[in-house]
Amino acid sequence: MKNAIRTTKAPQAVGPYSQAIQFENFLFISGQLGLDSTGKFIAGDVAAQTRQVLENIQLIAEAAGFKMADIVRTTIYLSDLNDFTIVNNIYSEYFDPPYPARACVQVARLPKDGKIEIEAIAGKN
Repeated sequence: MKNAIRTTKAPQAVGPYSQAIQFENFLFISGQLGLDSTGKFIAGDVAAQTRQVLENIQLIAEAAGFKMADIVRTTIYLSDLNDFTIVNNIYSEYFDPPYPARACVQVARLPKDGKIEIEAIAGKN
């Protein structure tokens, strides 16, 4: 059975979807933008938004009883692939080896004109 995960510590969904869905021992975290818990964008560059995105992912994971170490896969969407190195540096502060499997792509546009969006999948034994 699937369960919707919701926490007020992270921004609410900006559309008809859940912050995350837990299915058995897996957690599927919807794409997170650089929004604070009130839904406002974090002022600043891609670095500031990346930190907020990863904080949101951490808060949602914790609300479901998962840790960042349980994340096995992420997908990163960037509005500018030139930000790849900046994002990698910050990303490595939130994850320890072995790092999650990952894809990173540049997209034409993100919701609310964000600079970055990350989705994640976590799993437990």
